Amino acid sequence: MTTLFISDLHLDPSRPAITDLFLDFLRREAMQADALYILGDLFEAWIGDDTPAPAADAVADALKAVVAAGVPVYFIRGNRDFLVGEDYARRAGFRILPDPSVIDLYGTPVLLQHGDLLCTDDVAYQQFRAQTRDPVFQAQFLAQPLAARIAFAQKARDASQARQAEMKQGDRATFETVTDVAPDEVSATFVRHGVDTMIHGHTHRPAIHSLQAGGRTCTRIVLGDWYEQGSVLRVTPQGWTLESLARE
Repeated sequence: MTTLFISDLHLDPSRPAITDLFLDFLRREAMQADALYILGDLFEAWIGDDTPAPAADAVADALKAVVAAGVPVYFIRGNRDFLVGEDYARRAGFRILPDPSVIDLYGTPVLLQHGDLLCTDDVAYQQFRAQTRDPVFQAQFLAQPLAARIAFAQKARDASQARQAEMKQGDRATFETVTDVAPDEVSATFVRHGVDTMIHGHTHRPAIHSLQAGGRTCTRIVLGDWYEQGSVLRVTPQGWTLESLARE
């Protein structure tokens, strides 16, 4: 009895070895799980379900096979793939969950989210997030020709990279603070949802944290990214382990 959690794979044609690692993970371990949860940023970028992408097709087929084997797959949109829609979800066989969501994990309520909502010190990003999650904005964006969407996505990506580079050249400590979760928001989130356990990704800082929130001892589990290797959280009724998956 094992439930698997992953996030921040950032699958991209420029890193085919990571896509292969993920496909192997789906063919082997995921087939034996109770459930698989993907907590956002499965893809490096997503500009619409109609975008031609052979790698995304291969991932959809592999996820569909996992579901066909009797393993439910759940997906929470990330900041890179928030435009993943129901068409791709049907192709891949997974169910899209709201961000955040509370699930029952072997009798324990657990809060799942991508994690960017916790980074409230990054005010500029939170403003961008609010704009791009607006249904009107998304409908207008998806109605544009594919070439226009590609150009917009590249422009946004370049601006983000330039901003991060500028921040890194300044006060490194400030950069680390702004791009990580805000402790006050973490505590408020635990209290707001009435849970003692939270699982998220986004920050690329894999760890298991113990903290006090609302007078309770709480656990925050941060999933790792898949840029150089894999990262998976395995949860059983007896506990959890957060481990890396090495490329062969």
